[in-house]
Parts: sequence; C-alpha cells; structure tokens
Amino acid sequence: MVEFPVEEYKVELFDELGYVRKKCPICGEYFWTMDPDQETCGEATAEGCSTYGFIGDPPTRRAYSYREMRETFLSFFERRGHERIRPYPTVARGRDDLLFVHASIIDFQPYVTEGIMPPPANPLVIVQPCMRFVDIDNVGLTFGRHLTIFEMGGHHAFNTPEQEIYWRDETVRYFHEFATGELGVRDEEIIYKEGVWVGGGNAGPDLETIIRGLEVATLVFMKFKVLDGQFRELPIRTVDTGYGIERFAWLSQGAVSAFHAVYGPLLDEVADIVGLELPEPELLAGPARLSSYMIIEKGFRRAEARARMARALGMDPEELDALLTPLEALFAILDHTKCLIIMLADGVVPSNVREGYLARLLIRRTYRLLRLLGAEGALSDIVEAQLRYWKPDYERLAESEDYIMEIVELEGKKYEQTISRGIELVKRLGRELRSSGLREIPEEKLVELYDSHGVPPEIVEEVAAEEGLEVRVPEDFYARVAERHVSVPLRAEEALPDMGPEVAELPPTKPLYYEDQYAREFEATVLKVIGDRYVILDQTAFYPEGGGQPADRGILKHDGGECRVLDVRRVGRVIAHVVEGVLPPEGARVKGLVDWGRRHDLMRAHTATHIILGAARRLLGKHVWQAGAQKGIEHSRLDITHYRHLTLDEIHAIERLANEVVRANLPVRTSWMPRGEAEARYGFRLYQGGAVPGREIRVVEIPGWDVEACGGTHCSRTGEVGLIKVLRAERVQDGVERLVFAVGDHALRAVQEQEEALARVAEVLNVPVGDVVKAVENTVSELRELRRKLNRALRRMAELEAEALLARAEELAGLKVIRADLGPVDPDYLIEVANELCDREPRAAVLLFSTGRTASFVVKLGQEALRAGLKASELAGELGRMVGGGGSGKDWFAQGGGP
Repeated sequence: MVEFPVEEYKVELFDELGYVRKKCPICGEYFWTMDPDQETCGEATAEGCSTYGFIGDPPTRRAYSYREMRETFLSFFERRGHERIRPYPTVARGRDDLLFVHASIIDFQPYVTEGIMPPPANPLVIVQPCMRFVDIDNVGLTFGRHLTIFEMGGHHAFNTPEQEIYWRDETVRYFHEFATGELGVRDEEIIYKEGVWVGGGNAGPDLETIIRGLEVATLVFMKFKVLDGQFRELPIRTVDTGYGIERFAWLSQGAVSAFHAVYGPLLDEVADIVGLELPEPELLAGPARLSSYMIIEKGFRRAEARARMARALGMDPEELDALLTPLEALFAILDHTKCLIIMLADGVVPSNVREGYLARLLIRRTYRLLRLLGAEGALSDIVEAQLRYWKPDYERLAESEDYIMEIVELEGKKYEQTISRGIELVKRLGRELRSSGLREIPEEKLVELYDSHGVPPEIVEEVAAEEGLEVRVPEDFYARVAERHVSVPLRAEEALPDMGPEVAELPPTKPLYYEDQYAREFEATVLKVIGDRYVILDQTAFYPEGGGQPADRGILKHDGGECRVLDVRRVGRVIAHVVEGVLPPEGARVKGLVDWGRRHDLMRAHTATHIILGAARRLLGKHVWQAGAQKGIEHSRLDITHYRHLTLDEIHAIERLANEVVRANLPVRTSWMPRGEAEARYGFRLYQGGAVPGREIRVVEIPGWDVEACGGTHCSRTGEVGLIKVLRAERVQDGVERLVFAVGDHALRAVQEQEEALARVAEVLNVPVGDVVKAVENTVSELRELRRKLNRALRRMAELEAEALLARAEELAGLKVIRADLGPVDPDYLIEVANELCDREPRAAVLLFSTGRTASFVVKLGQEALRAGLKASELAGELGRMVGGGGSGKDWFAQGGGP
C-alpha cells in the first residue's frame, strides 16, 4: 500500500480547531481528532475500533428523510457556487473497462480528469446513483453500511495549471461546514481518518470522515494516474468527494438500520409481502450498534461473529441468529430489488455475460433469500412495490415498468429450470467424486456450478448433504463471482508486425474519407515504405478497418507501376496500407483508386445498421443496445441485447419499419463535436457501439431516428441504402439476438434466391407455389406415419432376431453369451436387438456386430451379468482396439467400431 506524508492530510482547519493526529492501536491507521483522549480511530469496524454510537441518539439537530438529505446536500453546495449536474446512467456506457458507475467521479474519468475535455461545470455538485458488487455478501448483515445500490453525493473541482478552483483546505472546510453548520453535528464529533483511494485508473490521498462510528464521506485529493501499479502525477488535480446520502440520512434519524431510514414505509410493505413480522426497534438497537462485527473480511466466520455479538449483548447466540437472519435477508432483498429495477431501467438485459450477468446474479440471489423466508413467489409483488416507491426519484422507471415486470417473470421461470437442472448436475458430480474416493466438493467446482450453470451454493449444500458429501461455501461467495464480472479487460490494440518504432515519428495520416466519403480517387505522398508490404501516405481516402466495417481495397498507381491495396489498418496516429505489387519509393507521388463498388456496398450496410438499430429500439424497447456489428458485402450482422428470441412477426416489423426510413430518404449527418457537448445534447445512447476515445467524437445522426458516435463511412441520405432484407435472426448467446441482413442489390438477390428455392420445392412436390406449405405438411405427415410403421417393423424384426439368437446362446460360467454378426445393418438396429435380448434374459452377455463399409458393434449386459462383475465399457474398449478403432460406454452398455 502506498503511504503519503502527513502534509498530504493536514489542513488549516485542523490547526484552527485544535485537531491532533493519532494512530489507532487496533487498525493501525492514522486519524485526526479534537479529543486528546481519543484512543482509536472511532470507526465501527470488524476489529472493534468502535461501535455505532448514533443508534437511537442522532448527532444532528433534526432527522432528515432520504429525499430531504439528497436535496439538502445539493442545495448546500449550489449556494456555494457549485453548478448542479443531473445524474448519469448507472451503466458505464462511455467506458470500455467498467460495466457500472461505482462512484460519482466515474462520470468524469478519464476525459475530464486527464484534461482531454472540459468538465460540464467547474466546480459542480451531483448526486449519482452507484452500483457496487464487491461487498454483496455484506448487504443486510451490516444493517445498511454496505449496499449494492446507493447514491453518492459528490462535489468536484478540477484544478488545472491555468485555473485553481479549490483544493485540500477548502474541501475539508466544506465538509465540516456541511456536517456542523447545515446538519448540526458538533465539531468534536467529527474524526478524519487518513487513507489512500484508488479507483477508475486514478489515485490520491483521502480523508475518511467518521461520526459516531459511521464513515459518512470520503474526501479524495486525486492527482495521480495508476499505470502498471505506478503512481504518475496528473496535470489536473481533482477534488473527488463521496458523501453517502443513505448514511447521512441514517445518521440523522438514529434509526436501527439504514433500511429503516431509507425505505421507510416500503420496508413495512415488503415485510408484509414476505410474511415477516418486523422486530420492535428496541430489540434491534443493541445488534445494530454492533453490526460492524458482521463485516465479512478475510478469516470471517459467520457463527463466530454472531457468537461474539451475542456475548456482548448478553444473549443466546441461537436466539440472536433466529432474530436477525430473517431480517438480514429482508434487508438484502430490498437492496437487490431496488438495484435490479434501476439497472433494468438503464437498459440492462439479464444474461450470462457483462452487465447481464450481474443482473442475473441479483435476481438469483434474491430468489435464494426469498426461499429462506418461504416466500419464493413474492418477487413480482416486491418489484411492483419498489417501482411505485422509487418512480418519483428515477424518471426512467416509469417508461421501463412493463419491461421490468416481464423480465422478472421470465427470469423466475429460468431460475426454476436452473434449479431443476442444477440438482441433477450436483448429483452427477457427487457420483463422480465418490467414484474417485472423494467426499468434498472443491471450491472451484462450487464456483463453476454457479458461474457456468447458475446453481446457487445453497442448493449445492442441500443436495451434497443428501448425497453424503461435504461442501464449504465461502462467506464472500457472491462477491467472488461478481468480482470476475464487474470490469472488462481492455483489448490490446492490434498492431501490424515490425511497425511500432518506424511509424512513431511520422505525422498523423490525414483521413480524406471523412472529408469526402464519396471520394473515389486521390493523390498523396509516400512517407514510409516498410518491408515489401506496407505503405504509409501523408493522406488517404482508403478507410482503415474499424467499428465493424472492413477496410477498403483498391490500387495505388505511381510512375514505376502500381500495387494493389489488400488491407488498410490504423497503427497509432498513422494509417498503413497493406499492398501487393510494385512498391512506390519513399517521397513519390501516388494516385489512389478506391474500389468504389465495394466501398459503396459497405456504406449502405453501415447506414442500414443504424436504421435497423433504430427500428429495433422503437419496436422492442429502450433496453435494446448494440452488442456488436459486422458490415459485409453480401450480408451484414447486427447484435442487439434482448431478453427473448425474436418472433417472425417481430423480424418482419423491424424490416418494414427500416424500409419506411429508407423510403423517407432522411439525411444522414456527420459532424465532429466536443465530447461533453455531444453527451449533453444526445446522452449516452451515443455509445451504442461501445466507448469511443478522444476529446472530439464523430457523431452520425439520422435526425429523429438514430444518433451514434461512429467512425465509419455512411450514405448521405437513407434512400441511397435501397432495400433492406432481414435474412434471419439467431440467438448468439443468452440475452443477445443477431439480425443478419442484406441491403441494396444484395437484398434483392437474397429475395430472388428465396423465391427460386421455393419454386424448386414446388416443382419437386408438383404443386403450385401457393400450395407449397400445405403440400409440405402433408408430406411430413406421411413421412411420420411411414417412420412409425418402419419402427414397428424393426421392433418386430428385433424380437424375432433376439428369439433366434437366444436359442443359439452359449452357456458360460452361468451366463448366456450371445455373439453374432448381423450383417450390414444400422447401429440402431443392433441396439434394438441387444435391448430385446437383455430384457428377455437377465443373464445375457451380448456382443453384436454390423459389417459394412465400416465395422460397428454393441455390448450389452443383463442384470445378472452385471452382478457377475462384467463391465461393458471394458469389453468395448478391448474390442475396439482389436478392430483398429475404439469403444466406450457405461458398465451395462457400450458401443464402438473401426475401419
């Protein structure tokens, strides 16, 4: 851990009020206090530095509701020259390394904090809904100290070399004034604890503010960028503060939990829904003051922590557990379902990857908690109650209500199916472990069962106990699996070989394809030739591969000949042309000829992608986001987030609406805009294709239809796209639908090919095209009837064959050994005969061959043959080796073959 000198923490206010610096003997951290007799840091921790002293005795002059505290915070800083900023979505659409916003500063990283773009205001104040999953197992246990969804109040100032807004002294003074002057907390009640904050790629020293055991705010003096574990100073020093709105409301009310303070009447309503009688606050006051004992840290044991709390309260541990466990589950249900509805309203679709994985984790953990309370069917009612309660605070909830309720219903059905499958998976795993002499399910298997199959560890525990197996579930299990999914690994930029040092000093290549997307030819100067394949020009109209659009192709002509352009790639600031043919010398003038037919097809496909996405969002809902795209010549694809497979009617509706936009011949406008201006004007729907770097971004807008930050080439009007034909929809992964489509002449060709195929089918069936469906249905019905008759005949043949073979069976060691070559028959027939033999004779040991172009065999054992110790799999393995092939299976049945 990095340590900063004391000068990074000491401020004028400490001298003015007589604060002294001390070191906590329990946690070892330094802190500042006005009380010279204060021994510990005063924070309620698992180690016991302190407990919560505000329960039943709030330090503020009055109680504030959650909504009042939010407005009090915003107004306080607004009166002090901070501009109020609207909160951002919780999904980090503008980041390619994070999935969710977990602190207010994330809204401004890295573009503002690194000086790439100006802040929306300076200084500013914001209350940002945030989501964190690393402490998910603590939610409920700590009575509201830990939450997956919370509101962070942030006042931020961005100090540049040219303009100093305010820094450490003013930041601490603002907090102190808010706590004392605005809320009425006494000076001596406030302790400042030193720390180091790291997050979102930045870092800095921080002061954590403690009032009667509760950390209510963190004041970060952010001035470093973290690169490869090293702290490098930034040109911009950022005041990054995080005030816990929920915690301040809890502190002001002195309630027994943050859930009582924040959810108020909703807590009572949800308790009624699940059939739980809430304990009287007097009963909970003692456990609430000691709830920091339950913080899950390394080495935590739930039973031990509960026993420790019980001893301190003079209670029986089992009675205490019976009192608190249902309540802790209720607290977590409240938190998780609020987090879920906000997440879904911000466009998340539950799935097995990225944001969707965490949504599903919340849903399934909630179901597990409801099961604990015997209220498995209550989720929909709870979500409806949450929507009613929070709609005034989050405007997106009202417009997403139907989608949210449908998701809850669908995910409930999927969860039930998952549990059914999961029980069988665990039983099968148990058999495999026992056969290997093991009696415990390893932790990695426990994680795999959840991560890959969705089986909660509690279900694994139940089934394992029935199967006589042990399993140890880590106390922070859900945090561990969430940690695998809360961030996205950055993809390394793909570089062409041997080019880094050689292009580093070259000026940026001028992109002529942006100046005129219809430019078919251009002239340029050769700046560099690398090896026998790579040419770098001062400017180019060849589009480099990017954003799902393939690179242009064409020709470079020069005095010495010409070379074909096979590929074009961006390498840092320059564009490299991958060529074949006679290379031009460095310094030569060249004429570039773009393969216009190919480029125009790609422009149409790229424009069509925007049109189809707009149609999908209008018809399916605002939860639809682009999850990937690839433009092509013959056909293209667009991946969208959606929670169920598209029906044919939905596909046709998207197609019709898309073609209406084509016929409307709307303009397609492209412009470069400062990032902040673009985000303010269009919102984060800009980032349909993912995060886009840079101070300025290229915005492609079809007015009234679609707007995105996009670097590709597009038509100037939608009418230029021509016909759009959606060829098919595929489910590429859970929560993602793929639309495969063709445009222009290629769409017409696709339609014609479908018509030709239909005509051929009609010709084969000897019916008019209009009667093809009926004729196919009749043919399929006839085939099914023929197959039924054939199966009956085969079964009868197998019965007769088995009867004849049984009559010729050899008696050997009390078993009936049947060996026969049945000639060139289907392997299924061998199995049918073997089954019939073993059904008739429990002592049967059957080996049947089929000889044709290849050899195949089956080995089947009756019950008595199995009891005699024979194993079909071993026999099949040996036979397979004998015929130059292989064989495998179970103890009672196996099959194989050879050349």
